[in-house]
Amino acid sequence: MPEPLRPSPDALLKQAVRDSGRGRLKIFLGAAPGVGKTYEMLSAAQARRREGADVVVGVVETHGRAETAALLDGLEVLPRRQEEYKGRLLEEMDLDALLARRPALALVDEFAHSNAPGSRHPKRSMDVEELLAAGIDVWTTLNVQHLESLNDIVARITRIRVRETVPDAVLDLADEIEVVDTTPADLIQRLREGKVYTGRTAVHALAHYFSPGNLTALRELALRRTAQSVDARLRDHMQAHAIAGPWPAGDRILVCVTRAGTGAALVRYGRRLAERLHAPWTALHVETARHLQRSEAERDAIAESLRLAERLGAETATIPGQDVPAEIVAYARAQNFSHIVVGKPVRRRWWRLRRPVAEALIAAAGEIPVHVVGGAGHAPSPPETPAREAVNPRPYLAACGIVVLATLLGVGLRHVLAVSNISLVFLTAVLVSAAWFGLWPALFTCLVSVLAYNFFFLPPLYTFTIADPENVVTLVFFLAAALIAGNLAAGVRAQALAARQRARTTDQLYQFSRKLAGVVGMDDLLWATAYQIAAMLRVNVVLLLPEGESIAVRAGYPPEDMLDEADFAAAVWCWRNNRPAGRGADTLPGARRLFLPLRTGSGPVGVVGIGREDAGTAPLLDPEQRRLLDALTDQAAIAIERVNLAADVDRSRLEAETERLRSALLTSLSHDLRTPLAAILGSASSLESYHALLDEAAQRELLATIREEAERLNRFVGNLLDMTRLESGALALRLESTDPGEVIGTALARTGRLLAGHNVTLDLAQDLPTVRLDAVLFEQVLFNLLDNAAKYAPAGSTVQVRGWREAAPGGSDLLRVQVIDEGPGIPEEELVRVFDKFHRVRSTDHQRAGTGLGLAICRGFIEAMGGHITAANRADRTGAVFTLTLPGAP
Repeated sequence: MPEPLRPSPDALLKQAVRDSGRGRLKIFLGAAPGVGKTYEMLSAAQARRREGADVVVGVVETHGRAETAALLDGLEVLPRRQEEYKGRLLEEMDLDALLARRPALALVDEFAHSNAPGSRHPKRSMDVEELLAAGIDVWTTLNVQHLESLNDIVARITRIRVRETVPDAVLDLADEIEVVDTTPADLIQRLREGKVYTGRTAVHALAHYFSPGNLTALRELALRRTAQSVDARLRDHMQAHAIAGPWPAGDRILVCVTRAGTGAALVRYGRRLAERLHAPWTALHVETARHLQRSEAERDAIAESLRLAERLGAETATIPGQDVPAEIVAYARAQNFSHIVVGKPVRRRWWRLRRPVAEALIAAAGEIPVHVVGGAGHAPSPPETPAREAVNPRPYLAACGIVVLATLLGVGLRHVLAVSNISLVFLTAVLVSAAWFGLWPALFTCLVSVLAYNFFFLPPLYTFTIADPENVVTLVFFLAAALIAGNLAAGVRAQALAARQRARTTDQLYQFSRKLAGVVGMDDLLWATAYQIAAMLRVNVVLLLPEGESIAVRAGYPPEDMLDEADFAAAVWCWRNNRPAGRGADTLPGARRLFLPLRTGSGPVGVVGIGREDAGTAPLLDPEQRRLLDALTDQAAIAIERVNLAADVDRSRLEAETERLRSALLTSLSHDLRTPLAAILGSASSLESYHALLDEAAQRELLATIREEAERLNRFVGNLLDMTRLESGALALRLESTDPGEVIGTALARTGRLLAGHNVTLDLAQDLPTVRLDAVLFEQVLFNLLDNAAKYAPAGSTVQVRGWREAAPGGSDLLRVQVIDEGPGIPEEELVRVFDKFHRVRSTDHQRAGTGLGLAICRGFIEAMGGHITAANRADRTGAVFTLTLPGAP
């Protein structure tokens, strides 16, 4: 009886994700701008609102279209968040407000939009992901040219490359896709009427992008991509509900590569059939236990047929099984294939009991059409029999030993058991030989067992003559049972060996994937890849990555960093053309190595070259090894792309941070440094021009202004130099056992003029510990903190400096020093950023002068001396508290 259909675990998992409280996503997909996606989305939203649904507009772009803007009437529209970027105010969707509002349905226009720098997510599609995760249904709009996989195709069609793209997986995540379409003539007419673009933009679009040919091609892309998503969703539904296929909602073609000689012809026929039906197709091979008995030529021909299918645009699959027709039909029903292509059955041989695959497939396929392709014009088949190999005599000698042991055991049991039961001892010997050594040694054991059984146990004894006809029947049935049992046991052994080899390979691939997941450096990744390929395939490996306009060797096993001229030419050709080259390939076969591109969905990321010193003219890899190499290189390519992307992200983050710091520095230089310079120049020019008119008090006031502003300028420049020393690593510490009270006193003396309008209190414990520190740097830290207190604390308020000894958990002493003011304090959201470079706390009244480096320098100096600094607000009143902690000297 056939096994009952069961739901697919993957399909059930997808369904569980959709039913886990996650919001539903509907995409209004269009072929081009102006087809009416936003209009259709708003019209459907108005209908839902009239039905009583809670609909909120997160962001909708009307682009000045009056009929689209009119559809916003009656809908709740959330205000947009403003983000300043390069002197411009950009308006973006307020994601936090939308999450807090939590409507049943959110309208989010332009799914592929890139958010302004500084937003929580760089892409609006990520905002939608967060809304869906929060359980909010989302309707959004998307043009087909924004899909990543179609970006290059659209660029070739329209000669315009779209910069904002989203991964194709978003269509697979969508619960609904509604295609919004209009004819090219209607869309061009809308463009001429100014309903899509206006002014010169409309004229330019009409002359380039909105041509009838371009729009027709874009419509076909949109419809085809939507049909693929719908077809995938239909397969998931059938697999999740264990529905026996196929449902012929769309054509899907399955090409069965069962024999070596007809595979290429079947693949080409499948390609032609797929083109006629405009349908996707897959090439399938069922790997049975007999696969291990095939010759290298047969296995290579099957593998080459599958590679040909991949080059012609098919998906390929290899599945294990014993009953080839049953496995093919089960796969076709599970994947909803509507056509099966198989080769013409060969003439049945008298010793083969099973029907040919084609005949059995026609009988089992049911309602699925089966295309039987004849053998005319096919390439000659490889020989059916395996290549002759040297016979290993050890299994046969061991089989003889097993029969001898069985004979001795039978002689011992002759007086206890009947002669017919002794045959079971020899049958056990056949099973043992089959399990240990395989089919042919088992058949040899069967033959020797029959002879031994006849010679030693059937009368007349010690001759090969059989006197009793009943013994003849017994011997015949024993021979038949031994042949069947030995064949079955050998088959089970072959399956076990294949399963063991497959499990070993799978485990190695799993361990390799785990190793790649934990690697963060490119050199470690390349070394692990080269070693894994060399260890599993026993070949020499070299890996090349792009460098400038060409490629260069980056790793090898055994370690090698040079290639001869022929090999390097093959590697460069492989990189530039994204196709295999070198030994065994169609291009540059004179090279010593075979070079294969390391590819991902975004293109080639490198080249791998393999070779073997003692290979001679034989192929470098058999089909199984080639498939294993493909699996290894695919994992390595993805890992290389991941490392490259991580490096790009770090580089982009560094560039963004550099740009931010540069802008902050320019702002500081343009304002905070020019202000004291302006005061100095103004005072100096007044003294120079009006010296005779100014009395002595006025002259002293101008001179005091020049001195104060010069000191302020000196502090700003000193802070910049100190930060430069910190970041460059040029900070040289002079650590000495120091009395902290003396350093605190010196710092207070330096800030005497700054704190002249404040009440300064000093509260130092008598038992302050001696601290090993750099007195100059520690004094600068205290000076910056006191200067900060003087800026923010109002005149007449108190600035307090406290210091005390504190016992550390390990028994040593700690020094605690606090600078406490009575200013406005630090906003809670600023506490974590107050020590950042160029960060200045925003005040409610006005912005204090300064570069925003003082506290950053404090943290850098204190941490360099082995301590740490914290910022907090006072609990008894308004004001800030800065606490320094330093370890006491031994």
